[in-house]
This record gives sequence, structure tokens and C-alpha cells, in this order.
Amino acid sequence: MSGLSGAGLANGSMFIDGRWTSGASLARTEVENPANQRVIATVPEGTADDAIAALEAARRAQPAWAALPAIERGRLVAALADAVRAHADQLARIVVAEQGKPLNQGLGEIGATETFLRYAAENARRIEGDIVPSDAPNEEVWIRRVPHGVVVGLTAWNYPSALAARKMGPALVAGNTFVLKAHEFTPLSGLALAALAESVGFPPGVINVVTGVGHVVGEALVASPLSNLVTMTGSTRAGKEIYRAGADLIKVIRLELGGKAPFIVMDDADIDAAVASAVTARFTNCGQICTCNERMYLHQTIADEFLDKFVARTRALTIGDPLTNPDIGPKISGQEVDKVAAIVARTVAAGAEVLLEGGPLREGQFATGHWYAPTVLKLRDNKAPAMQQEIFGPVVPAMTVGSFDEALSLANDSAYGLSAYVYTRDLKRLMRVAGELEFGEIYCNRTNGELIQGFHNGWKQSGLGGEDGKYGFDGYLRKKTMYVNWA
Repeated sequence: MSGLSGAGLANGSMFIDGRWTSGASLARTEVENPANQRVIATVPEGTADDAIAALEAARRAQPAWAALPAIERGRLVAALADAVRAHADQLARIVVAEQGKPLNQGLGEIGATETFLRYAAENARRIEGDIVPSDAPNEEVWIRRVPHGVVVGLTAWNYPSALAARKMGPALVAGNTFVLKAHEFTPLSGLALAALAESVGFPPGVINVVTGVGHVVGEALVASPLSNLVTMTGSTRAGKEIYRAGADLIKVIRLELGGKAPFIVMDDADIDAAVASAVTARFTNCGQICTCNERMYLHQTIADEFLDKFVARTRALTIGDPLTNPDIGPKISGQEVDKVAAIVARTVAAGAEVLLEGGPLREGQFATGHWYAPTVLKLRDNKAPAMQQEIFGPVVPAMTVGSFDEALSLANDSAYGLSAYVYTRDLKRLMRVAGELEFGEIYCNRTNGELIQGFHNGWKQSGLGGEDGKYGFDGYLRKKTMYVNWA
């Protein structure tokens, strides 16, 4: 981390009220490199008292921050984006060390971090309200968009820098102050953003970063009346816990949760393009993306050709040290490896055919670290574990379908509704997708990777609220209506 400002960052401290602190407890949490299981840092094991201290700091700072012209808030966020760009290589190496993605993908994540912040800064001149005619004479109805107050951001471990910026940037430009609870697996990226925020001159209390486990620090942040809005990216299980924790206070909650994206390939598709997309969408970041290709539905007339090409391309993927830019790095933890292996075992026991046998790697160069080789399964039962449970790893099941109707029906047969993929050249089918496929984000004839001006939102148990674009930004503002009578 040398070169990033903030002595507390190097010492593994939290950032609260403009100061680096070891927190209320002397306990520390180890941060592990998933590629070799070496401890690369320790950070404070935050307490509920630390969470409240961060919220209190954010509460004190919020009125003055909101009183600044929006363009001034935007300039500071843009300055943070500039700092991210200037330190891109260091930030990417932090991501690689604590999360395990290949270095080129880590650089891509830092590029996304900058983009999220810069787009948020550009929204400073887009905070608009309405003036509505009244039914009464000498009166107007003013509808203003104002900040919520204190925003809590809870982020997942798969994109620790980008997810923090995705929430932090729009929250700050909208006039809120921000408390980030970085995931305990990957706290260093959030602390690095705090160090850069300190270096560009954010006022104390506007940005705070606390570390610790979710059931202690996260629960305190959500349950406290000091927080006004909670935005979380993570598992559906964790999202339900947060939803319950905020219920007593009718807390505003925004959740981006798990996914089980179907990948539909019809008989008229460009097969080579679909195969390339399916491989990228499944195995990038070791399959640890909520929008990943999680299950494939292939028209019976092209299924064999598609699977032959898909398996060949998958078999050619490289696995290894993230700093050497392989195609696939490690899983985040041993527990995650075991979870994926268990899903595969149950699915094979239920009758799946193994087209490419991968599984946990634990020998030779993979004797340390959390490694899982790509696995491809062929199934007949849409209720099999691999077709219904989120895998979040380098395993993909496939089924053959006889029609577009069957593909839509099977794709919708899921508790999740985040992302989906469809490959077809038939415009009538694409129009049906728009009306019938029950997912908030659909990639038609392209691979994954949402755009900043779009809207990333889930349906069903994939969440509520959303991020990005004008609709995502609007979520960090609330409306105040004034009836102004001058009679």
C-alpha cells in the first residue's frame, strides 16, 4: 500500500470522523490472500460501539455537507476519481491480494471504480425537482429532491473497490454522508478509498470506513436510528437478515442480492459468438459475479455443437497465480470451494452427466490457496441443485430445450430474477423476452457487463432498489413536497 496517503491504512486502522483508529477493541482480524492463504494484513475487529461512532460522525457532518452546492460535492467526488486513476496499479494489486482475481481483471475493477465515481460527480447538476400547479389560487406545489441523511453501504467481497464506489459516489453527490462496512474478507480496498478521500480533502465524517463482521458491525449500522438508508450488495440470505433488522425502524433498504442467470441460445443464434459470451460470462472472476451465466438452455438443434465448442474453450482456460494474468484465479475461501463441490456432488448424484470434470485442486502448485477447476454438467431436470442454487463459482449446468416457450418457462422457474442472457436473431422473440422474461437486467446477443447509464436491478429474491444511471442516483434522494401559498 506504499504511496497511498494515510498512515492508518498501512497500520490496518479504521477511518472514522477523519481519523485513523484501532477502534474500541484490541481484537484484530486477519486478511488472507486466497491464492496462497498467507496473511497479508490485519484490521480491527470492529464493535457495535465503532459502528455507532461512525454513524455519529456522519450525522454531525451531514448538514454542512448537504449545504454545500451540489457542484462542490461533485468536484470532491471527481477529485477522488482522479486519485483512483493515479493509484490504479496499487489499488488493483490490493484487490488481487485480498480477493484473488487476475491482475488484468483487478485493473478492470479499478477502472470501474473510477467510472462509478466520475459518473456520480457528473450528476451534481442533475438534481431536479418539480413545480406542479395547485388547485388553489396563488399557490404552487414544489416537489424537491433532498438527501436521506446518513447512508450505510454494505459491500460484497467479489468486487470490493467497485461496489464501494458504486454506492459511495452517488450517495455523496446527493448530499448524504457515508459509512462503509467493508466485507471482512476484503476490507483493504475500502480502507484504500478512505485514504484517497482523506488525501483529496473530504471533510471529517463525510466518509467513514469500519471493519468487522456483519452480525456485529453490520447489524449495529442497520438497526441504529442514526442511519437513514442502507444499501447492500451480497447474498440473498444476508439481504433477508438486513431487511429484518431494519424493519422496526421502517428503514429505507436497497438490496442487490444473488442471481441465477439463465443463458438461452436458440436455433438461429450466432453459435460462435454465443459460446464466447457464455465462457466469459461464466468464468470471469472465477464465476464470482452475481450476473454470471449460471445455467444454460440450448435449443436441441444446436445443443451438441454449442456444448462441444463450449467445453473445448473451457478446457483451454488457464488457472494460476493471479499476478500472471491467468483466465481463472482462486475462489475467495475454502468454505466457498466446499460449497461449490457440494452442489456439484448433489447434482451428479441426481443424474447429471459430467461433460468436463473439474473440482477442487489441492496438489502441486495448488497445494495452498482455494482453487476450483472448471466443470460443465448436462442435465434433464430443472429442479436439480445446480439449476436452482446460486453456484457463484466455475461450474455451469446445461439443459436442452425443444422450443423458445420451454426456454422461457424454465428460465423463469427460479427464485432469482437478477440477470439473463438470450441469443437469437428473431426480433419477435426478443420482444417476447422484454415482456415475459422475469429478470431485471437482460443481455441480448452480448455478454455481461452493465453500463453506468443503465439500471442494475433485481426482481424476486434478487433484491429491490437498484444502482446506476438516473434511476440508481434517484434512490439516494428522497422527495419533499411543499404547498406554497402567497395569497
